Amino acid sequence: MKEFAKKYWELRRSSFRIGVKKAKRSKMCYLFLAPYAVLFLLFYILPVCSSIFFSFSYYNILEPPKFIGLQNYMNLILEDDIFLISIKNTFLIAVVTGPLGYIASFLFAWLINEIPRWLRTVAVIVFYAPSIAGNVFYIFTVFFRGDAYGYVNALLMDMGLIDAPVLWLITPAYMLPICMAVILWMSLGTGFLSFVAGLQGVDRSQFEAGYMDGVKNRWQELWYITLPNMKPMLLFGAVMAITQAFGVCDVTMALCGYPSTDYAARTIVTHLFDYGFSRFEMGYASAIATLLFFLMILCNQAIQGLLRRVGT
Repeated sequence: MKEFAKKYWELRRSSFRIGVKKAKRSKMCYLFLAPYAVLFLLFYILPVCSSIFFSFSYYNILEPPKFIGLQNYMNLILEDDIFLISIKNTFLIAVVTGPLGYIASFLFAWLINEIPRWLRTVAVIVFYAPSIAGNVFYIFTVFFRGDAYGYVNALLMDMGLIDAPVLWLITPAYMLPICMAVILWMSLGTGFLSFVAGLQGVDRSQFEAGYMDGVKNRWQELWYITLPNMKPMLLFGAVMAITQAFGVCDVTMALCGYPSTDYAARTIVTHLFDYGFSRFEMGYASAIATLLFFLMILCNQAIQGLLRRVGT
């Protein structure tokens, strides 16, 4: 046992020395990477670490943080009923809009890839525009207005389907489905562009080889050739879909108000916004952010595990 441990540590030291030598030879590469590394540490790693630290404290900005252990997490899970509602709403949004938006992004990219190049450019701009137009979802407040001047109410009343205007954005039964529809409409974002780029990068000779090996139709071509070549883009699109689905806040707040009726459109990020920017309870808000961070990591790992099986 001692000899095994001795050999193990000798191998570790030798590998460390080899790594140091390689780093010295590539010092110019590390120098070029240094600006990004510094910014990444300052604006990504440091905020995450500080959020985890403050989640174990009572911190209201005005006073120094006081360590309280797991009290914030216990209050969140055992006493905060609104947080449990926000978890349910967030998972509903993620389960519905995440997969549907992901599949729609890929299908639209796949269809656009089959049309002529000049028309493809126009189609990409049209489909991608809602995700870069900022607060374009505010137009849906006009469509779903609660009086007879709202487009949806006016249309349904003209068709004789309803007798009086419906308060779409105030009635709890309608709020979350409307928000999901708007989120799906805006879901063709960065993942959509990565799918378009990935489809353009597939080697055409592989399709010819596939037809010689027995590929008979476009679905087999998609499963056995296109998807395996697009695994990096599929993983990137999955990460973006998870981030967008769990990070929903602006759409629900703009359409359904803040707070929404009976908290029917409350999400985890809305709950975080409430405690962080309205009540300034930064310790409690940090606990919410930490739980959301680990939930996103777990979902990301599960989806990546599923995507690794594509084409195998």
